[in-house]
Parts: sequence; structure tokens; C-alpha cells
Amino acid sequence: MSFPSDFPAGFVWGVATAAYQIEGAVADDGRGESIWDRFSHTPGRTANGDTGDVACDHYHRWPEDLELIGNLGVAAYRFSIAWPRILPDGVTPNRHGGLPFYERLVDRLLERGIDPVVTLNHWDLPQALQDRGGWTSRDTVERFADYAATVFRSLGDRVRLWITHNEPWMVAFIGHYRGVHAPGLVDLQAALRAAHHLLLSHGAAVRAFRALGAAGEIGITLNLFPTYPVSESDADREAAAASAGYTNRWFLDPIFRQAYPADTVSRFERCGATMDFVEDGDLPLIASPIDFLGVNYYSPRRVSASGDEFGWHVQPGTASGRPTTAIGGEIYPDGLTGLLVGLQRDYGSVPLYVTENGAAVDDQIGPDGGVHDEARIDFLERHFAAAHRALQLGVDLRGYFVWSLMDNFEWAMGYGPRLGLTYVDYATQRRIPKDSFAFYRRFIAGTRERLARDARRPSP
Repeated sequence: MSFPSDFPAGFVWGVATAAYQIEGAVADDGRGESIWDRFSHTPGRTANGDTGDVACDHYHRWPEDLELIGNLGVAAYRFSIAWPRILPDGVTPNRHGGLPFYERLVDRLLERGIDPVVTLNHWDLPQALQDRGGWTSRDTVERFADYAATVFRSLGDRVRLWITHNEPWMVAFIGHYRGVHAPGLVDLQAALRAAHHLLLSHGAAVRAFRALGAAGEIGITLNLFPTYPVSESDADREAAAASAGYTNRWFLDPIFRQAYPADTVSRFERCGATMDFVEDGDLPLIASPIDFLGVNYYSPRRVSASGDEFGWHVQPGTASGRPTTAIGGEIYPDGLTGLLVGLQRDYGSVPLYVTENGAAVDDQIGPDGGVHDEARIDFLERHFAAAHRALQLGVDLRGYFVWSLMDNFEWAMGYGPRLGLTYVDYATQRRIPKDSFAFYRRFIAGTRERLARDARRPSP
């Protein structure tokens, strides 16, 4: 590799996880039920009926997992806090535990020189709030702001980077319109209400963060898709632009431009939806200034015009003729470069972090006891190079978090897909660092060594 030494000093290399995907211990220490507990225990909702009841048992094995993080050599660890551990019913503080677990984790990370990066909502809304309407209810905005303030007061002096929500598009549209994720609704109006309240609660949390004087910086993480027409026909190009309005601009425009994209509003209204839930003062609150934007990138979308749905059809990754991951996502590193460059061009110079990027690979334990995931190494190497190209083109990219530290519960896909740098034998909970773990460790160490050499070099 010829490029890693060119990453600037201070560039943050990290790794990421999420609470429901790894913690398990769903009934321990006063934790309440989340929408993913309810959803995963509903027959037919997840592959093989898999649940996060045990997952990677991180709640009990966190010291072992902290050793993994330390051995990896990352500068930062992105994890999420389980909302139902803090406020089991969404309102009342947990008297039996919750925050102490995360306080211990944060303190031990800091002792090792690893910055904690905290996501407040990685999809595990308390079921008690869902029973009162969940994200379709405006009351949940206030409940999230209260929850965020509780966590800020506990950890606000020690956490460098805060993320309000992870992938609100997934929560709103895949959970409320496609029905594939919790809470499993199929209702466009509900999805639009949920999206608005997620954004509104993001703004409310940012405002609470500023009011409390918490240390560090705050932002939001969006899963964004570079979207391409399958041909240069006017119809396909229009369909691609419309699809990007649905996935990307629906969240970017309110955050950075204080408005929903008019063309996408019109498209939704033609489908019978309304925007009657937007109240005076909402959009300025959503657009409360943030310190950074987190970007989750896995695959692009390739779109053709269609009479279905909103007027477009998304080709499966396997139809592009390009390589795909084990779950069919197209591998296209150039999409990351274009996405980052486009964000800075269209929305200004807000600092960016790649908060998730990784690949599902058909990992197997080899005869020698190792996991030789060359495909994941190639994926990461090419995407690191894509991020480097964005830096060369002037993008203010501050860091990169690989998904994920370990194999885990992959939501509706259950435990089939493996995206970790560490193999988890779920029957025994044994952790086996894969070849990609060693690759990433060497990559980070090589970057640091070159920066140290540069610092020692006399000025010309």
C-alpha cells in the first residue's frame, strides 16, 4: 500500500458496534424491553427466529472485548447506549443499573487512550414508548431529549464525539414503510411522521447538549447512497435523482438547509401522504448547527425508471456485473469518494467521519484455527484508498470507523451474515481475530510510524 502514510496527523481510525447487536443480557440490571426485543420474538420477523437475547454477551464479556479493542490499536471506539437500560419504560430512570455499565466502559477506554464515541439511538427504542406511538408520536421527541440529557449529565465530561441517531432512514422507512425492521409497519404516512420526529428529536438533543455545556462535539450519522441511473436515458436519470431524494436529501436538506426537498415532498403527496405534522419552529430546530456528520457507506444504488412505487426500481447488487459481498451488496469504493466529495460540494464544509464501512464475507474457521478473510481485507484496503482520494480532493474527512469489531446480530438477517474483524463462535462465545483484524492493526501502526518519522524529519 502506498497511500496510508498520507492520511493526516489526527485522522481517527476506529471500530464500531451497537448495543442490541452485541450486548445480550436483555433482562439484566433492570433493562426494559426494546422494540427489537419485541420484533425479533415475533415469528417470521428475523432469519431463523434469531434474537439479540444473548448476541455476543458483551454486557458480561466487555473486559475481554476491551482487550480486543486495545490490541487492534484504534484511536476511538464507537458504541451505542441501550436506551432501555437507562430509561426502561422510556421515562423513569433505571434504579438497578444501566449507566454504571457505560461509565465503566468509558473510563476503561480512556485509561487505554481510546476515545469513546457514543451513539444515543441505534434503533432500540423502549417498547413502552412504541406502545404509545413510538416515532410516529410527537411525545417521543421530548422523551428522547430527556434521555439524551440524562446521558450527557453522566458522561458529558468524558466523551469526545456524540451521535444522536444512527441511520434514521432505516428506522423511518425500513421500519415503518417496508416493515422489514422494527416496529414492522407498512405505512408511508407513519414513515414520514417517524422521519420528522427522529430529525426533530435530533435537534432537541443538540440543543440540550449545548445548554448543558457537555464537552466534545455532537452530530448525527446517516446511511447515504451514491445513486446512479442504469442508463443515460432521461427517464433513468430522473428516477435516480428522485431516489436520492428519498434516501439522502430527505434527511440532509432539513439538517443543512432547513427545508425538506420540494420534489420529494410532491412525490410523497402524489402517493397520498401529507406533511401536516410539521409545525412552526420545527425546521429551525432540526437545523441546529452540528459539529460533524457521520456517514455510513456500504453500497451504491443503481436505479431505473419504473411504474412501481415512487417511480423507480433499484437493481440488486448482483445485476451490476461488479463484485458483491456475501449478502449481495455491490462493492464499489469509488462510490465512497464521490459521496464524500458530493456532500462537501452540496452541503458545505461540515467535518465528516465515515462512521461505518465494512463487508459481509462467508467466513469460516480454517483447518489451522484461523479465519482467512482475504475478501474483507481487499474490501477495506480499497475503501481506505477511496477515502484517501476524497482527502486529496479537499474533503474535510476526520476519521474512519470499520464495521464491526466482531460478528454480531445483523437485525432481520439474524446471525447469518458476518461483518466483524473478529469471528464469534456463538455456541461458545469464543472470539477469534480474523486476518482482517491483523491487517487493520498493521495498517494503523504503519500510518502512525510514518507520521512519527515525518515529525522527526528536519524542516527544509
